[in-house]
Amino acid sequence: MPKLPVVSGADVVRALERLGFAMTRQRGSHMMMRRGAEGCVVPNHRALKIGTLVGLLKQAGVSPDDFIAALDD
Repeated sequence: MPKLPVVSGADVVRALERLGFAMTRQRGSHMMMRRGAEGCVVPNHRALKIGTLVGLLKQAGVSPDDFIAALDD
């Protein structure tokens, strides 16, 4: 598994949108993203902890390699 960078919640949302996810709703600082049957909750914070990001990617069914590639686009 590649080393994941420290990113903000907005960066995660942008990368997930590039991977086909759409924001369905937001409650406070938590944004719900969906792609078909897969979904995840992204906290809109300045910097997400690595453990939070790993859990979020597992929840969304996105590999770390795909996520890093979407960040670089």
